[in-house]
Amino acid sequence: MLKMWGRNTSSNVQKAMWAVGELKLPCERIDVGGAYGRTKEPFYLAMNPNSLVPTLEEDDGFTLWESNSVVRYLAGKHGGTLEPKDAKVRAKAHQWMDWQLSVMGPAITPVFWGLIRTPPEKRDQGAIDAGKDKTTAAAKILDAQLGKTRFVAGDEFSDGDIPVGVMTRRYMELVPERPKLANLERWYGEIAQRAPFKEHCGGIPLT
Repeated sequence: MLKMWGRNTSSNVQKAMWAVGELKLPCERIDVGGAYGRTKEPFYLAMNPNSLVPTLEEDDGFTLWESNSVVRYLAGKHGGTLEPKDAKVRAKAHQWMDWQLSVMGPAITPVFWGLIRTPPEKRDQGAIDAGKDKTTAAAKILDAQLGKTRFVAGDEFSDGDIPVGVMTRRYMELVPERPKLANLERWYGEIAQRAPFKEHCGGIPLT
């Protein structure tokens, strides 16, 4: 059975577990990181020298870290429609996964930390507002793509939707004053109804 090391409130663990759910893979998730600690213990550093979550561990001792790499690996190994077979569609899915890391993730992070993990009296409102603006600019890019295709890489749900979907959930909850983005809202409404999203992301409070 697969093991996924990481607390369920981590957005990166949520990506990996969402993929596990889509693929219907037996998996034991083990709480580490955050309040659970243990990521700096020797056994964990031997698997993941970054001391971060998640870490995937397979029965044969194979381990893998970096959440988007875990999603790609599981989708590629276990077949199904999660990993597009067409090389161009697959490249588009991976493009949006990378975009989440380079654009949308960094944009929403100051908003998340400011509103969720910082006491009101210590918040940097300027940084929060700037993050909201940057995230909305990123959301407009995503909205434009979703005006062309049903999902980020094409007309089928793929692994590319998972990392972007996790970050979009934060945007939808943390930036209520966002502009109307009809394509994004249509897409998010659809992916938010998927059972693995509900189990591993949407139903878990932001902490």
